Amino acid sequence: MAGPLPLGDPAPADGRLPADLRIEPESAFSAYLHVPFCRVRCGYCDFNTYTASELRGARQDAYADTLIQEIALAREVLAERGPLRPLSTVFFGGGTPTLLPAGDLGRMLRATVDAFGIVDGAEVTVEANPDTVTPAVARELAEAGVTRMSIGMQSAVPHVLAALDRTHRPENVRTAVDAARSAGLAVSVDLIYGAPGESVDDWRASLTTAVDLDPDHISAYALIIEDGTKLARQIRRGEVPAPDDDLQADMYELADAVLADAGFDWYEVSNWARRAVTGAAPGEWDQRSRHNMAYWRGTDWWGFGPGAHSHVAGLRWWNVKHPAAYAQRLAMGESPAAGTERPDAEAARLERILLRSRMAEGLPLDALAADARTRVAGLIADGLVDAGAALRGTLVLTRRGRLLADAVVRALTD
Repeated sequence: MAGPLPLGDPAPADGRLPADLRIEPESAFSAYLHVPFCRVRCGYCDFNTYTASELRGARQDAYADTLIQEIALAREVLAERGPLRPLSTVFFGGGTPTLLPAGDLGRMLRATVDAFGIVDGAEVTVEANPDTVTPAVARELAEAGVTRMSIGMQSAVPHVLAALDRTHRPENVRTAVDAARSAGLAVSVDLIYGAPGESVDDWRASLTTAVDLDPDHISAYALIIEDGTKLARQIRRGEVPAPDDDLQADMYELADAVLADAGFDWYEVSNWARRAVTGAAPGEWDQRSRHNMAYWRGTDWWGFGPGAHSHVAGLRWWNVKHPAAYAQRLAMGESPAAGTERPDAEAARLERILLRSRMAEGLPLDALAADARTRVAGLIADGLVDAGAALRGTLVLTRRGRLLADAVVRALTD
């Protein structure tokens, strides 16, 4: 299970927002719906997820009804503060959302849309493990209003999947992608690199397989060892080697080269989307994850479910972690929020630099303090920042800069 929740101020039991919070009625609004169930716990994962033996009285078959109670609470809270904003994106994450029946996911989506409305052409994503996707499931999700499926491929190499404690067979990914495609859904596949025992050739095989699936979007994340996970304990005991930073850097450069050759453009350090089609209408080609873009741009979202985080007009809060505690709060007519915080202007500025500098659309240089702007020339000389973009007033990382993104952020904020 994930580590402890952040420290913060107590959240009000009724879920009401501070009286002085100013919500812009025309600003974008998104919903994240957390489904915290997994069949097994992957050794590297520290997300807020639970296997059947860890539910301690929480009922998976009652989860949709419980989460719908929080949707009703959110609508009531936000309606008090002015006109409700329609949803621009909806994202079902986990855990494994597709462990729930597709009908339950559809009911949760309908409740969210009924509460807030949804813009034309909104992006609605469901994360899925390959072995939980069938043609029937994909069709039912599409009929419910889902537009996009994000499939947890992770690797095409059996021994790498085993090192990550992934239980699906590599061939199941093709089955899942075909099922999603046949239902008319856009498809993203997620990869992880740097697992114990993974070679550059293994990683190349996974990239080649992912490209051959012809998805619209590919995410590729370096394996990070999180405290408290099985993998962290294995490394501490010397049972498996820790990730090698230099090897992971080589793997990142390989990914960027292979994906670029296959027609994918990076738009965030770990994410690539299909390149624009010549002659397409504006936005028609765009397969970037609009939901994740909302996070990175700092727009508003409400996170539903145990452990979910929310952000509205600069206020952040997070729900109690365990599904049983979450259900109990809502059954009592109380908000499931456990804590809240309101970052000051300086903290918000630093976060904007951290997130926007990782994106291909870049960070406006006028967002930097005057002394930080003087350091940009040095970052250009070091090959970390694109000179042409900087001349146009935007900081954009080069490929080398993406490898050293944290160092760039430190240079701009120290």
